[in-house]
Amino acid sequence: MFQKITLIALIITFVSCQKKETVEKDKIKKADWLIGNWENISPDGVLTENWEKVNDSTFSAASYFIKGKDTIHSENIVLAQLGETLTYKATVKGQNNDKPVSFPSISESDKQLVFENPKHDYPQKITYTKGANNTLTAEITGKLNGKQTTERFIMTKK
Repeated sequence: MFQKITLIALIITFVSCQKKETVEKDKIKKADWLIGNWENISPDGVLTENWEKVNDSTFSAASYFIKGKDTIHSENIVLAQLGETLTYKATVKGQNNDKPVSFPSISESDKQLVFENPKHDYPQKITYTKGANNTLTAEITGKLNGKQTTERFIMTKK
């Protein structure tokens, strides 16, 4: 009898662990459309984001804003499934002692990802929206110097 109960407990544990792993992988799969090289060319310069899949629960990106020959802004991003939360971690050179700032997701779908950290100085919210014709819009919003600010970048897949 003890052996049967132990076997049933092991099977239940195995099945429940399998389901949790599937939930994790399914959540980050909603962001698969980010993978690739994205670019926005404007009179102010060139913004690029290069996203790649690291493993089944993690994506990474390098983001650069270049004007002429100068790199105005660079950022490393990790998008990871942590438990049941999709988290966007941004590390900006020269900010926050070069340590990552986490933005947990507040909404994710096949066409939009929304991350928020109300305690961060700026931005407090980051949104990626999948557009038509291989485009995506990256939007950062929040209070900057006491004023509500939104910056929008429409990028094309290269």
